[in-house]
Amino acid sequence: MNSYTLKVAGLARELPVIPITDKLCIASFVILGDAELVEKAAEALAGKLPPVDVIVTAEAKGIPLAYELSRRLGLGRYVVARKSVKPYMAAPLLHKVVSITTQKEQVLALDRADAEFLRGKRVAIVDDVISTGESLRALEELVGLAGGIVEAKAAILAEGDAAGRDDIVFLEKLPLFPR
Repeated sequence: MNSYTLKVAGLARELPVIPITDKLCIASFVILGDAELVEKAAEALAGKLPPVDVIVTAEAKGIPLAYELSRRLGLGRYVVARKSVKPYMAAPLLHKVVSITTQKEQVLALDRADAEFLRGKRVAIVDDVISTGESLRALEELVGLAGGIVEAKAAILAEGDAAGRDDIVFLEKLPLFPR
C-alpha cells in the first residue's frame, strides 16, 4: 500500500504510507499548509470541546489548529509550548520528556508570561494526531506545573490504539500499517 485515503471533516486527503520501522508503516498526516483542512477540522472539533479559556499545543504541527480553534471559540489567545528554550524567553518553565518519536530527551518550555497566563485557566490541549500519547502527557504535565486545569485533550486524528481511549476528543481514526 503506497497511500491511504483519509476522510475527515467532510474532506478527503490521500496520505502517503511510509515505513517508520522494519515492522511498521504510518500514513503521513501533515496539516501544515492545508488551510482548508485546518478550518474544517477546527470547526468540527470546536463543537466537541467543553468550555475552555485557552488552547495549548506543542510546536509545530499543532499550531495552525490551535490558532483556528482559538479564533473560532473567540478566545483571542493560544499558547505554544516550545521544544527548546529560546533566547527571548524570560524565566521559562521547563518540563523534560523522552519522546517516542525522536527517541531522545526533549524539553518543553513555556515563557514565564505564558505560564502565568495559564494559572487557573481551563485548558484544551490540542494536536494534529494523538498516537502513543506521550507528547500529550508531557503537555498535560507542563500545563499542570503552570497551574492550568486541563479540561480536554483533542486532536484531529487518533492513531492506532489511541482510538480506543475515552479521555480524548478526536474526529477520525488513523490506522497503523504492519510491514
